[in-house]
Amino acid sequence: MPECRKWLTQGTANGIRYNGGVKQRTSTVPVSAVLITRDAEQWLETALRPLTICDEILILDSGSTDRTREIAGAFGAVWHESSFDGYGPQKRRAVELARYDWVLSIDADEVLDDETVQAITAIAWQTENPQKCWRISRRPFVGRREIRHGHWVPDPVVRLFNRRRHTFSPAPVHESVKPNGPVVTLPGAMSHHSYDDLAALFRADYQRLKAAEYRRRGRKIPGAFNLSIRAAWAFAYSLILKRGFLDGPAGVVIALSGAVNAVLGLALAGEDVACDLAAAERERN
Repeated sequence: MPECRKWLTQGTANGIRYNGGVKQRTSTVPVSAVLITRDAEQWLETALRPLTICDEILILDSGSTDRTREIAGAFGAVWHESSFDGYGPQKRRAVELARYDWVLSIDADEVLDDETVQAITAIAWQTENPQKCWRISRRPFVGRREIRHGHWVPDPVVRLFNRRRHTFSPAPVHESVKPNGPVVTLPGAMSHHSYDDLAALFRADYQRLKAAEYRRRGRKIPGAFNLSIRAAWAFAYSLILKRGFLDGPAGVVIALSGAVNAVLGLALAGEDVACDLAAAERERN
């Protein structure tokens, strides 16, 4: 495990300061809100405001060079640093660092709405069953536009749980909490702001992480025909079956990104294997 370093950021215990003002916390719940970050200043302040219902806000950062730490400090967050070795391992590490067993894991571009916040404050935490998890519905956005159709919708994710019973999978991508007990859907939703525009949907770094995981697991790489079928199905599923066309051109691009996501990691893993085989053949000759 990479070495983690910890700092307690400057802030007050009874309030948080942002945009020149202070929002008072009247009461909090015995839950640690945990986030992993890297250069997350764009949405971080908005994401942290609803989390002030939690007794602790903890951030595990992997080398931010923007205002991420400054914003975290304004909210009195506990700050840790660790090198990044995949989304699953990093989120597991953040959960382990939390003060409380009850954990609310939020991405730095996700914003809880008021209904979800109120539902969290209404839970009887001292007597709640630690086997129980709560899922939160996500409302995806590209830029300022909400995406209402396609393979992104619906998108419920388990994010509120007791770490003594549950945690994130160790997968470097597509990480998720694997529930070991009942799962309840919280009222409300959280908005998800991963992409500034449609061009941002095509992330090479994410696909390389997937390729590395496929190679590690020894995943069999499909041939060109099977990859073509996978891509065509992913596109049709999002655009037609999930009615992505109702989102207009954005729905088309999102369906296309789904097709790319279905095959690019596999194709990259296959290229790596082919290169390794070619190099081994050259060495033998």
